[in-house]
Amino acid sequence: MKTSASSKNPGTPTLGVIYGNRDFFPDQLVTEARADIAALFSKLGITAVQLSDTDSKLGGVETHGDARKCAELFGKHRDQLDGILVVLPNFGDEKGVADVLKMAGLNVPVLIQAYPDDLDQLSVTRRRDGFCGKISVCNNLAQAGIKFSLTRKHVVRPDDPAFVTDLQQFRGVCRVVNGLRGLRLGAVGARPGAFNTVRYSEKILERHGISVTTVDLSEFLGKAEKLDTSHTAVAAKLADIKGYAPAPGVPEPKLEQMAKLGVILDDWMDVNAIEATAIQCWTSVQENFGCNVCTLMSMMSESFMPSACEVDVTGALTMHAMQLASSSPSALVDWNNNYGDDEDKCVLFHCGNWAKTFLPDIKIATAPILGSILGVENTYGALDGRTPAGPLTFGRLTTDDNNGTIRAYVGQGQLTNDELKTFGNRAVAHVPKLQKLLRHVCAQGFEHHVVMNLSHTASILEEAFAHYLDWDVYHHQKPES
Repeated sequence: MKTSASSKNPGTPTLGVIYGNRDFFPDQLVTEARADIAALFSKLGITAVQLSDTDSKLGGVETHGDARKCAELFGKHRDQLDGILVVLPNFGDEKGVADVLKMAGLNVPVLIQAYPDDLDQLSVTRRRDGFCGKISVCNNLAQAGIKFSLTRKHVVRPDDPAFVTDLQQFRGVCRVVNGLRGLRLGAVGARPGAFNTVRYSEKILERHGISVTTVDLSEFLGKAEKLDTSHTAVAAKLADIKGYAPAPGVPEPKLEQMAKLGVILDDWMDVNAIEATAIQCWTSVQENFGCNVCTLMSMMSESFMPSACEVDVTGALTMHAMQLASSSPSALVDWNNNYGDDEDKCVLFHCGNWAKTFLPDIKIATAPILGSILGVENTYGALDGRTPAGPLTFGRLTTDDNNGTIRAYVGQGQLTNDELKTFGNRAVAHVPKLQKLLRHVCAQGFEHHVVMNLSHTASILEEAFAHYLDWDVYHHQKPES
């Protein structure tokens, strides 16, 4: 299976850099800033696309001619640029920065950084005035309708740990924004009749640049039945499954069934350039094919091609967004059970399709709930495992058909090691003011499915969703900036 390339530049992160300059301020400040950024980018593994010190005076943008050169350079690297960093070693030329972004027309996130002055260096030879210049640059960008992000400190040096954190968060915002624009989702099968909760609007997603390719589940099951176990691709997929997780007691024919279905699914995704899937499982696969698809879904999610069950398309979309924010796999879960009398804890659960990242004790097993109705022999392929303590980001995207938009909620908490005696994929979550969150989920008509990620990236998701993609976001217990 191919690993998803969900950004403009899936290898080395690449940022365009604009060094603002203004003629009455010391030029050497630009040279010093270039050295600072070069050192920081080298440390963080970021590639810079910027004017050389021979393309313009010291490589800065000071005149309209400089702006044209910079815009042309960015245009040549359009497919590689994840975002733009504006560096203001001094006041900068407010029109020059805006002109670059207008002429380049990149539609990528922009971060504005300005240097602080030193109190003992406010003479003509070292004065910066970046504190003031940043306001003017932002004013010009706002007038031009260009969206941008800000550092937490109004002025900050590139070697300040606070800026390093800002830049890392900005990189996450770039991954989410660029990775969701033009995303291709796959819907395999029809929504289970009992799951109105996962209904969504294809048209609203399409309006936001996200397309959905559908296929009838019977096509997959029919093609899988015709595959011979000795087929090279089936043998390879079977080896992948056995290498992915232990399968104590799982009959070999059931593993072979999963392998055949996996081959068909892989081929369809490759042909249609699908990056995330939502698959009909409950209960057609078990009744008509005789196994669970959970293991295959887990393998895809672990390979950064997230897969959601019950044809939860916007659940798969949320999984994709969260993995972009954190660079780690996501899992679709149910807000499933209270945890005793603790109002800030709950049980997260699903039959068993979470990525292996969440399950250090992973094993391929059966789905007891489905098995009680369909026979456990038809549910091999579900996973069993407990997620241990760690950071938690949770959230959900959904289409708001009445208002023609996309809505979301995001937040953070912790997974705990509290005792939990049950089966399937399971975890205990601690979320401050959980009751307030659940009231919001219910009052706003969100789904019972939520997505979790082993990170603290809610602020990245909010910035990407609300600021750059214009989606409505509720950030639960948002920290003060």
